[in-house]
Amino acid sequence: MKILVVDDEQVVLYSCKRVLEAEGFEVCLVPSAGKALEVLKREGFDLLLIDVKMPEHDGMYLIQEVKKKWPAVPMVVMSGYDTPETIEEAARVGAAVFITKPFTPDELLATVRRVIA
Repeated sequence: MKILVVDDEQVVLYSCKRVLEAEGFEVCLVPSAGKALEVLKREGFDLLLIDVKMPEHDGMYLIQEVKKKWPAVPMVVMSGYDTPETIEEAARVGAAVFITKPFTPDELLATVRRVIA
């Protein structure tokens, strides 16, 4: 199972990588929506974990682009901005689940398992 993690914060990227790899997932890390789209053109992924607030293009933009080109790939949105509007927009543009930052390793794993089940 291959997971792409998209976040502009290094600490989030490496925390997700450590937790997910310990459970046997293959993890690829990218710091932006643009880099994510580049990687997606070359490689296939089973799940995307996407931050909402990023410079340049935000997570909502990335979700919409992924839905156009790779509609079957499930996406989890991660954000510290868990307002009803943000959660609603994430669902509207195609995110499977919203997880609020900061999250625990157990919350991350439970969310990933729920989406891939």
